Amino acid sequence: MSWRTVVIASRCKLDYKMGFMVVRAEETKKIFLDEIAVLLIENPAVALTGCLLEALVAKKIRVIFCDAKRSPNAELVPYYNAYDCSRKLKAQIAWSDDLKGAVWADIVAEKIRKQADFLNDLKNTKEALMLQSYLAQIEHRDATNREGHAAKVYFNALFGMDFTRSEENAINAALNYGYSIILSAFNREIAAHGYLTQLGIFHDNMFNHFNLSCDLMEPFRILIDRKVKSMKFTDLTGAEKRYIISILHETVTINHTKQTVLNAIKFYCRSVFDALNEGDLSLIQFYSL
Repeated sequence: MSWRTVVIASRCKLDYKMGFMVVRAEETKKIFLDEIAVLLIENPAVALTGCLLEALVAKKIRVIFCDAKRSPNAELVPYYNAYDCSRKLKAQIAWSDDLKGAVWADIVAEKIRKQADFLNDLKNTKEALMLQSYLAQIEHRDATNREGHAAKVYFNALFGMDFTRSEENAINAALNYGYSIILSAFNREIAAHGYLTQLGIFHDNMFNHFNLSCDLMEPFRILIDRKVKSMKFTDLTGAEKRYIISILHETVTINHTKQTVLNAIKFYCRSVFDALNEGDLSLIQFYSL
């Protein structure tokens, strides 16, 4: 089972040879592809061969490319993953609005519940109780936007009353970096199951290629929030980024077993698809810490 997150930060050439990714720089190193879960290309000057790209796709390895500021801005998404893509797409298109609205309400409730738990851990009892009160107010498809109200209370409690998610600062840069890593993991799982990331159950932006990923990842955002809150930093450097990425290999509980976050995303995605296809919300499995 793949488990390594490999970050390529310096200029080099990446090649493929006999099951290994070959890193050619001042020194040549080899990494067994079966060990790699995520390949993060931080330096735009890195060169990759077509043979390696083909092998990465075949191994279903997440490949994320960064821009000149070393922020994730693209990823490698295969055209085909599941053998029965056509059947899955027909099922996805047939999911009813009522069912999608009910699933979205469950996802929002779980997200707010985890936000409240985090605030309790931080001794922000007043704000945690406010978020818990929102849980009873969630309607079908979150028609009253409890998610938005909860987010304002939550982020102000975490980072101060003057904090906004639109501001350009180190905290938002760290949050966005972490969210993009989680989003990429969801993109891979959704595609691997044969579904389209563009067709969401709630998000419906015509310019967003990852509407469904944005839907499903919501309860996992809190893992990044916890990481960023624990950091003492004024700038998002390579060390801080490594610390954020490490969340993928930390352990949570799902389906009564201990799993890495990467594996938990697999369990969770599969359970949501089962719920949507079977019309049974009880099939959804959320993680716990």
